[in-house]
Amino acid sequence: MTAPRSVGLATCVALVVANMVGTGIFTSLGFQVAAIPSRPAIMALWTLGGILALCGALCYAELSAAFPRSGGEYHFLGRIYHPSLGFMSGMVSIVVGFAAPAALSAMAFGSYLQGIFPALSPVAASAGVVVIVTLVHLRNLRVSSVFQVFFTTLKIALVFFLLVALFAAPAAPATPAAPWSSYLLTAPFAVSLMFTLYAYSGWNAATYILGEVRTPGRVIPVALSAGTGLVMVLYLGLNAAFLHVAPAGALAGQLNVAQVAAESVFGASGGRLVAAVIALGLVSAISAMIWAGPRVAMTIGEDYPHTLGWLGRRTVSGIPAAAVLAQSLLTLVLLFTSTFEQVLLYTQFALLACSFLTVLGLVVCRFTQPDLPRPFRVPLYPLPPLLFLSISAFAMIHTATVKPLEAGCGALTLAAGLVIYRLVAARQKQGR
Repeated sequence: MTAPRSVGLATCVALVVANMVGTGIFTSLGFQVAAIPSRPAIMALWTLGGILALCGALCYAELSAAFPRSGGEYHFLGRIYHPSLGFMSGMVSIVVGFAAPAALSAMAFGSYLQGIFPALSPVAASAGVVVIVTLVHLRNLRVSSVFQVFFTTLKIALVFFLLVALFAAPAAPATPAAPWSSYLLTAPFAVSLMFTLYAYSGWNAATYILGEVRTPGRVIPVALSAGTGLVMVLYLGLNAAFLHVAPAGALAGQLNVAQVAAESVFGASGGRLVAAVIALGLVSAISAMIWAGPRVAMTIGEDYPHTLGWLGRRTVSGIPAAAVLAQSLLTLVLLFTSTFEQVLLYTQFALLACSFLTVLGLVVCRFTQPDLPRPFRVPLYPLPPLLFLSISAFAMIHTATVKPLEAGCGALTLAAGLVIYRLVAARQKQGR
């Protein structure tokens, strides 16, 4: 059964923003200032991450207009290179791209909620919100759209409130640090950049539901670029606001940095109130992952019906229920077995590798398929893809040097995807 093309521009923008504005912006700064206690260097990190995200969004917009089918990197890499690379990225998307970030957002939700109710188990709260959001997305696309837009709007309203309130407060004393330029192009800068890039990840979210979007050739480029640009402005403002009211020493190593910053302005009670609203805002990030991720699994199931066909089955209203349930189950498993920092670095390394191959694929496609209809073309080509590829390579190489375990696990996940493809493709061939 084919899903209706009923999703418009507003929902696509909401999906992009919801995927991006989540765990990363409310948690990453604590890890970054511990290694780089310099406000200008931190702002350089977030500016660089935003530039990379915008470049990636423009590249994905061209590919989305040329190949308008749900699946994201799975569909793009399969069309440009070989089905094996598409399958590999699809496996990475299911496990690393959506289940793991949903688990991380749920962990942050539980952490912020425990800041309000100390007796509450953060793991129980995290698992509970995953179950509730899953049930919502098993209904129909209309319910999913309304739910997504509502919680995304709530989150954006919170961000604007924090910006105004924190900048209106007196500035915290600056922490003495080395010149900010001395941190650039160093290994700690590269690892901190991975946190930033994780916070920006999600700029490609709308490409996973292309099959449900009205006129994707027009809607997707606007949704990706507008959503990413808006988030970049919000991120730069929020990090500047956090650093404005709280010294680096108070933020270093803290997971709930927004609550720490809010408490420095509003006191303990005000900080708890802000933490409650942030927890609600994180629901939209969890929702975006549970909505978009199963569409990748669904597309894989449609392409390999003899082995993974159960993932492609839809309900009467077009919902891939089996894929939704499978991803949510995997998210719950990660919640009970993983730590935050390791999962984040492992997740971002594997995701960045797939995005690197996809953006490189845009360049390859320009040479191998010059006559392919392209309703949208990357402006200032080839500058955006070259910037994206250069920054991504820098981050991955230095992370592999400093954090070999996390990088190695990411590389093993990519290799596992290729091995599974060989097994699935062999059985698929036998079933025909």
